[in-house]
Amino acid sequence: MGEYGALGIFFLVTLVFPVSALIPAFILQPRQPTKEKRIPYECGVDTIGKTHVRYRAGYFLYALMFLVFDIETIFLYPWAVRFGHLGLFALVEMFIFVGILAIGLGYAWKKGALAWK
Repeated sequence: MGEYGALGIFFLVTLVFPVSALIPAFILQPRQPTKEKRIPYECGVDTIGKTHVRYRAGYFLYALMFLVFDIETIFLYPWAVRFGHLGLFALVEMFIFVGILAIGLGYAWKKGALAWK
């Protein structure tokens, strides 16, 4: 089977699984949706007035900062597990990685991205 056989099976499963979930949904969908099915909030309260709400960009900046530092911890775990075998080179590389993130945090702080207004 070799290396590519396992990759081919994985590719097949990734194609078959979603398609097998979509086929019954397509077959069982209602052909003539009712008036209630066509309204935007099927299981909520009907909206009154303007329904589009604008969010401040600050919320998105908080979310992006959270993602950056969340991903940082994901990269730190494997490094910490193999730290004894990696040596001085990996230590220097990790300091560079954390330094770049610290520079990004300082920049965001300086620009006021973390100020709750």
